[in-house]
Amino acid sequence: MEDKLRAEYNIQDLHVRKFGPERTKFCDTVRLEPDVIAAFPNAEAVNGALRHLLEAAERPGHQIR
Repeated sequence: MEDKLRAEYNIQDLHVRKFGPERTKFCDTVRLEPDVIAAFPNAEAVNGALRHLLEAAERPGHQIR
């Protein structure tokens, strides 16, 4: 078998990203459903909405489940 990898490729630092039930650690990657993606134009809008939700949850009588 011929090795077709170029010398500049560094597979030692390769990170495999898994999705699905076998994934146990999510770090900073979140998979959104298509309807949610359609509602937000970019990551800044998603983060703003989530921060607003967190602020609301800190008010007395509210909680996030």
